[in-house]
Amino acid sequence: MAVTSPCTCFHLRRASRLATQVYDHELAAVNLSLNQYSILRRAERQPRRLGELADELGMDRTTLTRNLKPLLSAALLQQTRGEDARQRLIGVTEQGRSRLLAARPYWQKAQRRIEDAFGQENIAQLHTALMALGDRLQPHGGAGA
Repeated sequence: MAVTSPCTCFHLRRASRLATQVYDHELAAVNLSLNQYSILRRAERQPRRLGELADELGMDRTTLTRNLKPLLSAALLQQTRGEDARQRLIGVTEQGRSRLLAARPYWQKAQRRIEDAFGQENIAQLHTALMALGDRLQPHGGAGA
């Protein structure tokens, strides 16, 4: 069923919700949501400053802080202080790394499902367009700033 609307945000959010459901369904096998998986993946390489992590995820700090609580409680993430005592660093624990390793095949299954539904070429074009839109909408330094 084609849903029509002149609102770009409506179409982005609708597609995002439907895609998120695909990932959430698969990641439920390892007790993670897509949002949690994304946070863990972004903090996996090295401890990240809270603000840097929020910017990369496109979240405000308050929303990220709320989303971090269950991951910190489950000991999948740890929070430490940076060189500046006001700086909060978020890093993945060994338990978090194990959960990410277990989650990877489920994420890949969801990814393949979406790629099969939309096609590799369309997915590549979509990624390019969404990255460009995200860059232009950045409040700091984007073309739209």
